[in-house]
Amino acid sequence: MIASPYADDLARIPVREHRAPVHGSDTAWWEYGDPAAPAIVMVHGFRGDHHGLEPIVAKLHGYRLIVPDLPGFGASSTFAEGAHDIDGYAAWLAEFVRVSGASDAAADGRAGAFALLGHSFGSIITAAAVAAGLAPRELVLVNPIGAPALEGPRAIMTRLAVGYYRAAAALPEKLGFALLRNRVIVRVMSVTMAKTEEPALRRFIHDQHDQYFSAFGDRDAVLEAFEASVSHDVREYAPSIALPVLLVVAEQDDVTPLAAQRRLQPLFDDATLAVIPGVGHLIHYETPAEAAGHIRVFLEGERA
Repeated sequence: MIASPYADDLARIPVREHRAPVHGSDTAWWEYGDPAAPAIVMVHGFRGDHHGLEPIVAKLHGYRLIVPDLPGFGASSTFAEGAHDIDGYAAWLAEFVRVSGASDAAADGRAGAFALLGHSFGSIITAAAVAAGLAPRELVLVNPIGAPALEGPRAIMTRLAVGYYRAAAALPEKLGFALLRNRVIVRVMSVTMAKTEEPALRRFIHDQHDQYFSAFGDRDAVLEAFEASVSHDVREYAPSIALPVLLVVAEQDDVTPLAAQRRLQPLFDDATLAVIPGVGHLIHYETPAEAAGHIRVFLEGERA
């Protein structure tokens, strides 16, 4: 394991591990910081787990940060019933907010004064949950999926990826898992997404993907989640979201180009766009301090 460049900051934040049944999943989550501080629930992206958001956690001192592993990934079990689709994850998230205590009275006495953050696939889940009635005070979307993956310049690569996941689910179990967890394929994905030229940071990113990108136990759940991730995007839910939204987007994002993020912004009733230069779809690994800075200004301005 390669040491995190954010380890010193993270070590100064108290952490508590929890587990409870949530919407048919034995859900694991990690709670960082002061339990009496304003809460932020953070939802990671496809094939990740809570570790991927820890660099941003490390830069957000002064908050209560609640970071679950999505059902079917990391240490959380798959759903006992139902598909791992957007509706299923959105319903799970609404229940998770209640079970985790994120919506309990804040230190200032206001009930439900929590913020919600989603990265990548997590941006679709959080947006869908808010559109369906979940009521955080603010919504933060980092590297949001703001355009359809099955259209545009990446459509061919996306369809190839769909074939890859379907083949992995159809093969005999041992071969299917071997294909999904193939280290060469995982490394190619990691190299493609990383934009930083810093060798130490690139090694850390690749090590994170090597460790956590294959932390799942059910091939069908992975396929369902992947198909959900490429069949939906935040645009579907934006017109139904009236609360303040922060879009933290990347200048070089290959998944949703900056031009598409600019088209996404006006679909919300009240959205702020923060562009981080020189980074792609890995804002959470490459520029967590910059992301945390934008998040802090946004949340603290809203709370003033």
